[in-house]
Amino acid sequence: MAYRGRMAVRFTITRLAAAAVFLLLAAPLAAEAQRAEKVYRVGYLETSSASEVAPSFAAFRQGMLELGYVEGRNLMLVARFAEGKFDRFPSLAQELVRLNPDVLFVATVVGTRAARAATATIPIVFVRVGDPVGVGLVPNLARPGGNITGITNMAVELTGKRLELLKEMVPTASRIAVLVNPDAPIAAMQIRNAQAAARTLGVQLHPVLTVRDAGDLEGAFEAAVRSGASAALRMVDFAANTLRVETAKLAVKHRLPVMYPFREDVDVGGLMAYGSSVPAQYQQAATFVHKILRGAKPSDLPVEQPTKFELVINARAAKLLGLTIPPSILLRADQVIE
Repeated sequence: MAYRGRMAVRFTITRLAAAAVFLLLAAPLAAEAQRAEKVYRVGYLETSSASEVAPSFAAFRQGMLELGYVEGRNLMLVARFAEGKFDRFPSLAQELVRLNPDVLFVATVVGTRAARAATATIPIVFVRVGDPVGVGLVPNLARPGGNITGITNMAVELTGKRLELLKEMVPTASRIAVLVNPDAPIAAMQIRNAQAAARTLGVQLHPVLTVRDAGDLEGAFEAAVRSGASAALRMVDFAANTLRVETAKLAVKHRLPVMYPFREDVDVGGLMAYGSSVPAQYQQAATFVHKILRGAKPSDLPVEQPTKFELVINARAAKLLGLTIPPSILLRADQVIE
C-alpha cells in the first residue's frame, strides 16, 4: 500500500509538472492571441473626394494588410473626406478625434494642421506634405518631436527638376508661365526653387498666374499666351487635384505645354509629370502606422522621403500640342502613355 501511495504521489507530481509546462508554453500564445484580437482604430482625413483618392487609399489598405491588419478583424478604418472644401477640415478633424482613434492618418499640409489643432496626444501620420519643416509642422526631419511624423512629397525640392525637364521638352522656350495658388502653404517656397533653376537654365518665369479655383483657369491660360509664354509650370497646391481635367483640356485648347507634379495629371490628359508616386507614399505610410500601433512614438520616427519617383509622358497630348518628344526624355521616362 505504501508503494502504491508513493506511485500515486509521483503520478500527481508528474501531472502537475506537465500542467505547469503547458501553462508556461501556452501563456505567450494566449498573450499573442489577445493582442491579435485587439481592434485598432485608424482615422483617415483626406483633402479630396473618396473617388479621387481611391487608388492611393487602396495602396494604404494593401500596406496595412501586408503588415497583418485585416479590416473587420483587427483594424477599423474611419474616413472623412473634405472633397476640396478646406474650411471643413477643422470640424472633420475634431469629429475623428472624438472617436478616439489609435492613429490619425492625414493628407496635405492643411489637413495635418487641422489634425494638430484638434489633438496634441493622438499620433498623426501625414502624407502629401511639402517641406514639413518649412511649413512649421515639425522642427526637423530627423527628430520631428510632438505627435506628428510622416512622409514628405518633396514638392518644393523637385520644382527645379520639373522646370529643367520642361525646358528639355520645349527647348525653344525662353519664357515659362507659372500656375500657382498663392494661398497654398508651400507656394512661395516652390517659386523660389523654380526661380533658382530658371537662372541656371537661362529662362524667364513670367507671368506668375493665380489659380485658386476653376474660375481662374481660363483667364490664366489666356494671360500666359498673351504674354508670349511657350510653356507653363503647374505648382503643387491643395486645389490642383480637383482641376486636373480642366487644366489638361485648356492646355490643349491654348496649345500651351504644361509640366505637372504627379502622374495622375498625365493620366487625365496632361503632357508630362515628374514627382513622387502618391500611391507609393500611402503604402509607405502604413509602415509608420504599424510602428506606432506597436508602441513607437511619432517623435522618435524620422520624417521620410518618398521611395518612388516617376517621369510620365502622354504621347497623345504631345501630338495634340504639336510637340516631338525628345529621345532624351523618352529614354528616361518611366512610362509613355500612348
